[in-house]
Amino acid sequence: MIKVAVESPQQEDIAALLSQSDAVAAALYPGAFRRAITPASLDAPEISLFVARIAEHAIGCCALLDRGDGTAEIKRMIVDEAHRGSGAGASLLAALDGAAERRGIRTLLLEVGIRNVAAYALYRRAGFTPCAAFAPYIADPISRFLAKSVSTKA
Repeated sequence: MIKVAVESPQQEDIAALLSQSDAVAAALYPGAFRRAITPASLDAPEISLFVARIAEHAIGCCALLDRGDGTAEIKRMIVDEAHRGSGAGASLLAALDGAAERRGIRTLLLEVGIRNVAAYALYRRAGFTPCAAFAPYIADPISRFLAKSVSTKA
């Protein structure tokens, strides 16, 4: 059973997942377009790290960056290669959606590379639709930008 909770990024198993994320990014996007990420870079008050676990084993994670304007950006989703297709990605997105709703966030945003076909398909199944580039990004040839309205309770 997959359980998702907000956790500290400063854990060895999270560092391993982020290293795996960097390796995937390096394989898909060698060169200047790649942005490395570390547990320390996710350890900030405006960032919540969601971790998917089976028992004690971290099998996936992603960050929710509250932009302070009613929007939040999903950053660096990764599911361990051995657990892809298990529903971990969908579980993480559902947890993010619920947290965004509780926090009064109206829109979730994300950027995904054009070569990351599996992630793009997951986001589209979860209700994300294409949108224009949002700050701090600018449109570039390897990125797709997506948004999803969050149903907030009045």
